[in-house]
Amino acid sequence: MSFSLVHVALQTPSHSGVGDLLSYTSERPLSPGTLVRVPLGTREVLGVVWDADEAPGELPDGATLRPIAGVLDGVAPLDASWRRLVGFAARYYQRALGEVALAALPPQLRDLGPEQLARRLRRPAKGAGDDSRTIENIALSAEQESARARISSEKGPFLLFGSTGSGKTEVYLRCVQEMLEADPAAQALVMVPEINLTPQLEERFAGRFAPRFGPGAVASLHSGMTNPQRLASWLAAHSGSARIVLGTRMAVFASLPGLKLIVVDEEHDPSYKQQEGARYSARDLAIWRGREQGAKVILGSATPSLESWYASRPATAEDPEGGRYVRLHMPSRIGAGALARVRRVDMNQQPRRTVFSAPLLQAITERVARGEQSMILLNRRGYAPVLHCVDCGWKSDCPHCSAHQVFHKTDRTLRCHHCGHTVRVPFHCPACGSPDIHPMGKGTEQLEEQLGTLLREVLRPDRTPARIARIDADTTKAKGALEAQLAQVHSGEVDVLVGTQMIAKGHDFRRITLVAAVQPDGALFSSDFRAAERLFALLMQAAGRAGRDAAYMAAQAVHGTQPEMWVQSFHTQHAVFEALRKHDYEAFAAQQLKEREEAAMPPFSYQALVRADARTQEVAQGFLTAATAAAHATQLPGLPDGTVILFPPVPLTIQRVANVERAQMLMESSSRTTLQRFLAAWQPILQATRSQPEHKGLIRWLVDVDPLAI
Repeated sequence: MSFSLVHVALQTPSHSGVGDLLSYTSERPLSPGTLVRVPLGTREVLGVVWDADEAPGELPDGATLRPIAGVLDGVAPLDASWRRLVGFAARYYQRALGEVALAALPPQLRDLGPEQLARRLRRPAKGAGDDSRTIENIALSAEQESARARISSEKGPFLLFGSTGSGKTEVYLRCVQEMLEADPAAQALVMVPEINLTPQLEERFAGRFAPRFGPGAVASLHSGMTNPQRLASWLAAHSGSARIVLGTRMAVFASLPGLKLIVVDEEHDPSYKQQEGARYSARDLAIWRGREQGAKVILGSATPSLESWYASRPATAEDPEGGRYVRLHMPSRIGAGALARVRRVDMNQQPRRTVFSAPLLQAITERVARGEQSMILLNRRGYAPVLHCVDCGWKSDCPHCSAHQVFHKTDRTLRCHHCGHTVRVPFHCPACGSPDIHPMGKGTEQLEEQLGTLLREVLRPDRTPARIARIDADTTKAKGALEAQLAQVHSGEVDVLVGTQMIAKGHDFRRITLVAAVQPDGALFSSDFRAAERLFALLMQAAGRAGRDAAYMAAQAVHGTQPEMWVQSFHTQHAVFEALRKHDYEAFAAQQLKEREEAAMPPFSYQALVRADARTQEVAQGFLTAATAAAHATQLPGLPDGTVILFPPVPLTIQRVANVERAQMLMESSSRTTLQRFLAAWQPILQATRSQPEHKGLIRWLVDVDPLAI
């Protein structure tokens, strides 16, 4: 009996030591990329055929290869470009091939057999559109048209550096339209950093393209969808019936055989970096995929990451080649709308424990009275970060983590935001019995409550009381809650919106004229060298929510209304706030890049972290120390000549989570290639070190290439 030998990628973690591919037999030849069901131990699992050998005849003596259990014939094989993307991601981010490949597929595929999938595929597809219909376009500004024309005529990749409200989304829409009309098989991938931004983007794209290309032409892919919805969208993209795929970072792995354009909106956002499993950067993979698959790539942001900004630097006499990206600048707001005026309040001059300074409170009051909206930003949910006993100093520490349990007043709980441990708020101090326990610090819940008290006598133009709403992870847990709350803001039912960073990104609020950051100082003196960059981006994005509608602002001008961004700080002269006051991203980026270059930090060097999780901190650090010693003893690439530097292991900032101790060590190199060669050679040493008896308490280890948080 003839058979084929097939090598299958399966979901096995990199630290399991199983290997990248497992071999099975098949009664018929199978193309690479075919989805199959195979036995693995006592289970039957989904796999992807990665390679196949024709092997006529019987198995060699002693061979125990098992046959595949079934073939998912209803799904066309995943093409070579998709497999190359997965292979590159696995190599670069130091993960097992099958782990990346299977994580990129919709979860429901793992549970469906060939017959179940066949039934699923028999469901009717959405109808086609009307090819004769003309798409109604909005007139482009001169800056938008210039950007569109250059994207059309040049190769890229492109960094679309446009201020908030400059109309970047309309440029994306035009580029997608141009591509779809030029090629009937072309597909576009448009990514956003947060799930909550997907519905409004889907509405714009569907409204523009569904009448012509059909209701199934636009599909979404993100983790907020049900498993059947994700499978349907993935199949539509894989078959080519979905011409446009909108999604979060996971969408970078969507199977798109006709891919011609990739858009990464808000490309600076750290949400594009996966923080569990394979720690890939969807933005960086989008660049690689575009180059490999011949698709144009547009990165868009008002506050680009310093890596992208540096990569788009223009050529100069000292640097004749410049960066590898094309920088396109759109500095003006649509409709001649003004950028928010930045006003700083020195909290050193305010009474102690002041949350809302008198000038800020007066400005909010005036806007409520005129029917305008305000937005208050505090990147800390809950009522207070910690409860504290005045008598003995007890604090609401989490018993399982080296972190505090956060006080949530709404449901009277103390909740750890790291492990989820939740208890009722005690009536007395658990340590000394004193009833004198108080909240310390501020969270969005407390801000909402205090504003309710401060504005209780403030009336709107219709003589009704001011209405305050809060949007954060606690208020948006229920399905559809976020959409309902955003709809209230858009309709004008909310006068003051309090929230975390999730309200500062991408939302097109038309009536907000004032934005305030009440406690932004925490990030100014962080040990993380990217903290200032993240804070500046967050504040610039938040400022961009004010005064977006030029027509509305013109109508309110009779009241003297100007869009404003208020910053309350104890360090008002800090360089971050100085650059924010001038809306001068370029000056901020130049100063930050100068500091980074002097310190040999990214983008002028390349980094990776190895993290170890163990029952004790000693075991975690001992594993990393032993693996480092073995790397030096083996003279791994980059160590003899010092091009790879290994730093000593240290505990993480929050070193214990869910009773697991965490340690990490950093490595740096001036050469990305050398660092990659070192990491690849170090993998078997890490595996071998783990198996030694003295590291028995080690739970897991992982590699994070190009880490965003150190």
